[in-house]
Amino acid sequence: MPAEKKKKQFKAPNVFTLLLGIILVCAIMTYIIPAGQYDMVVNSSGRNVADPESFHFIEKTPIGILAAAAAPFNGLIKAGSIVFLVFICGGAFGVIMDTNAFQAALVRLALFMNGKEKLIVPILMIAFGIMGATINTAEDRIVYIPIVMSLCLAMGFDSMTAAMIVILGSNTGFTAPFINPYTVGVAQGIAELPLFSAMWFRVVMWFAYMVVSTIFVTRYALKVKKNPNISCMHEFDKTRDEVLELDPSQYPFGLGKKLICLSFLASIVYLAYGTVKLGWDYDKISALFFLLAVFAAVVDRMSPNEFGKKFAAGMADIATGALVIGFARGILVVLEAGNLIHTLLFFVANLLDGLPGVVCAEGMFLFQSITNFIIPSGSGQAAVTMPLMTPLADIVGVTRQTAVTCFHLGDGISNAFTPTSGALMASLGMAKIPWDKWAKAVLPLIGLQYLLGAIFVAVAHSINLGPF
Repeated sequence: MPAEKKKKQFKAPNVFTLLLGIILVCAIMTYIIPAGQYDMVVNSSGRNVADPESFHFIEKTPIGILAAAAAPFNGLIKAGSIVFLVFICGGAFGVIMDTNAFQAALVRLALFMNGKEKLIVPILMIAFGIMGATINTAEDRIVYIPIVMSLCLAMGFDSMTAAMIVILGSNTGFTAPFINPYTVGVAQGIAELPLFSAMWFRVVMWFAYMVVSTIFVTRYALKVKKNPNISCMHEFDKTRDEVLELDPSQYPFGLGKKLICLSFLASIVYLAYGTVKLGWDYDKISALFFLLAVFAAVVDRMSPNEFGKKFAAGMADIATGALVIGFARGILVVLEAGNLIHTLLFFVANLLDGLPGVVCAEGMFLFQSITNFIIPSGSGQAAVTMPLMTPLADIVGVTRQTAVTCFHLGDGISNAFTPTSGALMASLGMAKIPWDKWAKAVLPLIGLQYLLGAIFVAVAHSINLGPF
């Protein structure tokens, strides 16, 4: 009998393939959709905004194949400050992570908390939540999974608990990020908002999200400890032999490592002060992280060549995310050159005309949530959607800060669920947990987080979250 043909499995397109396809579609649209413009006026705050009553059609300006092919190049130039901030931060974190200071601190915490099962889950959730809200990208968490796995199995939990702590802890912080430069920094820069403004509101969101997620994971962990047979990973966990030993000698935590951890915490505090009180822009932020990396390298006794290699490796690791920003900005380049942005805004604004502002805000949240299943890159999604959401917010009476809130909530929640997220699938692969079992376990929490997001979006709109 002939061998049965294997069914072709659906594969999510590569993010660059997807973005280039969107650029091509937008270029074709310039030949089909009428070009249009709003008149721009200066409002009472001194900002240029679209006059909602002034829309008019103009002569088409179609985009040729050469201009479309040049869009990624021009997008990278226009998004240069954001792209290079991401590169510098990636290089700095590459150096810091190579010192193993964070890993050593985590091992010491795990050993110190041995026997205190009810406390270890909340403490680790908060630790990963802080990382997600500040400097974490989804890929960074993978290195911690074996360490947390060792701890959880030793304490009588299962591998699902370990994966939840690392993935849900960091992703919850990433969903409500008070100073994460890869999401809030990019989105606020595009929206022309003061960098990391309205931090107090995101801190409140972070706290609420962390409480909900921590309770969810802690309840699950304690149930598994009480009755291991209810774990879908129970039988497989018995066969694990690759889990790391929690051996302090493998992760020395001397004075240098402690200084690196303390300097990181001090830098986060100073970053918050610099952006809120001193009005720092991207250059100052990149300088702070670069100096932090230099300090970590000196304390860890890296040679200049080692520092250069680790810094370059960190930039290489983040290169995809950084370049995605520029390629995504290429979509805006085509839409601007084809004079389609205002036409699209006009059509959407007409659909929303007469609806309460809170409904418009919730619609933005829904749009960002759906978009994230297609473009799971946070910085890439910001570059694609925020150029449209920012003027739309002005037209329909939603503050730009609320639009940014819709973005990072919509972008963050599904990252812990969608199979199109490469970082999630890599994390589950490291933990050896099938996606279907993971999805079944976390789906109730994902639903709660979407509900909580809708509530915060409504609150943001009702208080006119600003400064504008």
